[in-house]
Amino acid sequence: MDLPRPVSDLISRLEQAGFSAYAVGGCVRDTLLSLVPHDWDLCTSARPEEMMEVFRGEHVVETGLKHGTLTVVLDHIPYEITTFRTDGSYTDHRHPDSVTFVEDVSGDLSRRDFTVNAMAYSPHTGLVDLFGGQEDLDLGVIRCVGVPEERFREDALRILRALRFAAVFDFAIDPETEKALRLLAPSLSNVAAERIREEFFKLLCGPGAGRILRAFPDVLAHIVPEISVMVGYDQLNHHHSYDLWEHTVQGLENVPADPDLRLTMLLHDTGKPAVRVMDDKGEAHYRGHQAASAEIAERVTDDLRCDRETRDRVIRLVRYHDIPLRTESGEVNLDRSFLLRRLNKFGEKDLRALFLIHRADRIATGYSTREKEDRRMAERMAALDALLAEQPCFTLKDLAVNGNDLKAFGLKGPALGEALQQLLEAVMDGKVANEKDALNDFVTKFIKI
Repeated sequence: MDLPRPVSDLISRLEQAGFSAYAVGGCVRDTLLSLVPHDWDLCTSARPEEMMEVFRGEHVVETGLKHGTLTVVLDHIPYEITTFRTDGSYTDHRHPDSVTFVEDVSGDLSRRDFTVNAMAYSPHTGLVDLFGGQEDLDLGVIRCVGVPEERFREDALRILRALRFAAVFDFAIDPETEKALRLLAPSLSNVAAERIREEFFKLLCGPGAGRILRAFPDVLAHIVPEISVMVGYDQLNHHHSYDLWEHTVQGLENVPADPDLRLTMLLHDTGKPAVRVMDDKGEAHYRGHQAASAEIAERVTDDLRCDRETRDRVIRLVRYHDIPLRTESGEVNLDRSFLLRRLNKFGEKDLRALFLIHRADRIATGYSTREKEDRRMAERMAALDALLAEQPCFTLKDLAVNGNDLKAFGLKGPALGEALQQLLEAVMDGKVANEKDALNDFVTKFIKI
């Protein structure tokens, strides 16, 4: 295994000082999978004060000396180094009440969550794999170290981490590990929302996300309770061939692996059961489900402590996920005025997102094909690209006149704002050119002063 030079140097300095040291955890796992690790963590027999001495003169951050951890920053890159340790009890189901420093790496590895994360490596010793992590990587299995129930009772976040790793690496979950995580799923309520969000978003964006969503809706319902109702929910509508949960999962699988888009597709139809109305022919209708789903999206993003930008964007995309993008005849609407008004309402980024969402939603009905929807989306994107290349006017700030210009006509207050909006709409509809003289002339002829 090839280690980056700084990692090799850190290990070498600890070994030269008489301590054992290893790269450990996710960086070892990712390297064995031929992936590039996001960061490199080390573990060592050196105690915190001994590490401080070894790395005297370096930029050292006292990350968590109580738990044996410090960070050495080399060339602006942080490397976290932790003393070999075992953990005490976890009364809060999240953090150890105490830690005990130990001399051997085996004790340290035995406290870790999954076998694929419980491997260590040093150039001197080679790979230390006491729990079959390399074999589980080869098999594509997420398996707890030791007794699964104990691991999950110690730290409830590991329940979601198991699903996240299975989704990200497209791995299976060991049957005993699966049994324990289902049993203890309610303990996710003990975990901070920010940590839930981090793992949940990674799960949703994993290549195996759809498979995990189909297999574990009972677990994920502890994060989004509405999932429980969606599983097996017959939509009883001729536009849909799948139950509500399968439709949702297929929609999610057919948008890019972007957290905003994946969360939007997860939530876009959550409001359907609450608004269903049956007609006299036995068909269900879901008028107003967009607004109902947006209300659920608001609660979910608040519960997950999403940042304001993410929260507002997901709610907005859910609310308008099926806004009409076609003509009355069912063809793709490429009308210039139509696109400009959509740009005005959503902006370029969200309009492109709505194209992607509409494509995925249509595919997930079971009555359209990926080829057909890809063609429609390509037409929309091409038309939008061509339009934007013209640098058209679709916002008030793009207008060739502003409020100060219209004051010359005696307009003020609400009337001034209304006049600017009328001008913008006239420009978008092609009724007047976005030129100052033409706009001024339009004001005198068509706007009541």
